Amino acid sequence: MTAPFQTLDAFRSLIAELPGPDADALEAARARNARLVKPVGALGRMEDLAIWYAGWRGSEVPVVDQPQIVIFAATHGVAERGISAHRAAATREMVENFALGGAAINQLAQSVRAMLQMVELELDHPSQDISAGPALSEEDLLAALRRGWDAVNPHADLLVPGDMAVGNTTCAAAMAAALYGGDPARWVGKDGAMDDAALARKVELVETALRQQPDATSADPLKVLQGLGGRDIAAMTGAIVAARAQGTPVILDSYACCAAAAVLAALDPAAIDHVVAGQQGAEPGQGLLLENLGLEPLLSLGLNMGEGCGGALAIGVIRSAVACHAGMIEREEVI
Repeated sequence: MTAPFQTLDAFRSLIAELPGPDADALEAARARNARLVKPVGALGRMEDLAIWYAGWRGSEVPVVDQPQIVIFAATHGVAERGISAHRAAATREMVENFALGGAAINQLAQSVRAMLQMVELELDHPSQDISAGPALSEEDLLAALRRGWDAVNPHADLLVPGDMAVGNTTCAAAMAAALYGGDPARWVGKDGAMDDAALARKVELVETALRQQPDATSADPLKVLQGLGGRDIAAMTGAIVAARAQGTPVILDSYACCAAAAVLAALDPAAIDHVVAGQQGAEPGQGLLLENLGLEPLLSLGLNMGEGCGGALAIGVIRSAVACHAGMIEREEVI
């Protein structure tokens, strides 16, 4: 699906024109839920998820048949600053592992019968260290948004945008601080086995980035994305919008993925109505960000990785909710 925008202004205009859910399908799904042989509300959030999914798929009795997981791999200049437990080279190493089928997401995608795609985003050209200047040029930002849009399969009926990029939790923390304010340290957490000294460097780097980039702390969310994000976060932003344009619900995964959604919510709160939070990982800033977005995670398993892993697990939750909605009998069918 080719991206229909050539400029950031056109992307902003597209956000304002995104379609909403199918009102008739929503009404029909709610009515069906009320007729099923169970007390209304007995399945808790599962009922809400099934109705939400039905509205976006435009069907009273939808199915989850072709979920898609897209992993966007990118390199970040901040990864060279000692703010992660992982070496900067780990991004490329993990990309090779994905190709061999040896990563966690390979196993999870297979277990939930999801299409899995890896998109490499100029791995030999890291985004700039955000403490020194904007992560991306406007041209690079547009290119990443378009790569994300183009990666969404037009036949997908559920999308998980994932990421593989050492250093992107630092960028996500800086973006969250720029969008929502407060002490930057609240948004920063430990990455894996990083020590206290690395955590202190991470906080200092975020504070420096916010001071050095007044444009990135302006009222323009796309300036936040350009200044403090990276190609992977921008691509996930584009993918989330592409999914909305074709009526495909989205499951958010990592802190970086939630930061991408936060940019869209800042442009228009309704822009992420087709989104659910698949999981809350170990990063404390992600939980705070989800609170600000008004999203309650489906799972909380203490995951400390991207790759779309939490989102992949949440596919099973959505599929189960839809299966109950579609397969349970109605009261009038009881003999």
